[in-house]
Amino acid sequence: MSGNVQLLNDTLAAARSEGRSALIAYLPAGFPSVDGGIEAVKAALDGGADVVEVGLPHSDPVLDGPVIQTADDIALKGGVRIADVMRTVREAHAATGKPILVMTYWNPIDRYGVERFTAELADAGGAGCILPDLPVQESAPWREHADKHGLATVFVVAPSSKDARLAEITAAGSGFVYAASLMGVTGTRESVGAQAEDLVRRTRATTDLPVCVGLGVSNAAQAAEVAGFADGVIVGSAFVKRMLDAPDEAAGLEGVRALAADLAKGVRGKA
Repeated sequence: MSGNVQLLNDTLAAARSEGRSALIAYLPAGFPSVDGGIEAVKAALDGGADVVEVGLPHSDPVLDGPVIQTADDIALKGGVRIADVMRTVREAHAATGKPILVMTYWNPIDRYGVERFTAELADAGGAGCILPDLPVQESAPWREHADKHGLATVFVVAPSSKDARLAEITAAGSGFVYAASLMGVTGTRESVGAQAEDLVRRTRATTDLPVCVGLGVSNAAQAAEVAGFADGVIVGSAFVKRMLDAPDEAAGLEGVRALAADLAKGVRGKA
């Protein structure tokens, strides 16, 4: 079975044709439970997210700040497995018809097996993977299997990336480019800043792929700001915080849905 890279491409193109950025939400699998995590992903999509990244919880999430680390710890203590990540992708995609990616560090895939992982993700209806710590120069085996199974390979670029390095990264990627808005880990910020706009401009000079900005966006005003220069706005910690801060799971799901609706207005310039 082929994955849904084309659905991802079409979704991002549709947002562009509407004159807006796409809203991309991040939520970890297995948090607050496997079933609860599936419902959270569906809530984000129902609320207005165009795409969801499902995080594969990892014990050493080098890109993630304390909010996502806390959620990952809860998921890992709950015994989450890669099979649960695949189930999350499968059920969320089946319920909404929207593109679902997995965001994961390389070590779990390497241990699980690249062919097995890509085949199972495609079979689950996944659209691809975001791989923040896989060096492009070591990515050929992954990309070969991802291409074979119809999956996007999304790489991360940072403000520190030189122009030649940006060109190398974007030439190897597919789906979109994940532009980290600042140096540091995930988390909400008071301001997303001019660094992100400059990085988008430099990245676009190397590729026709959509450039989506993450790290720091937490409200509609910030989403509207980033939507002014990026093809997609990626929000993670703010969604996870809604779940963490809620008195119960039902309230957390409603919080996720409401935040997605608010951010969806932001990316449409209606904040």
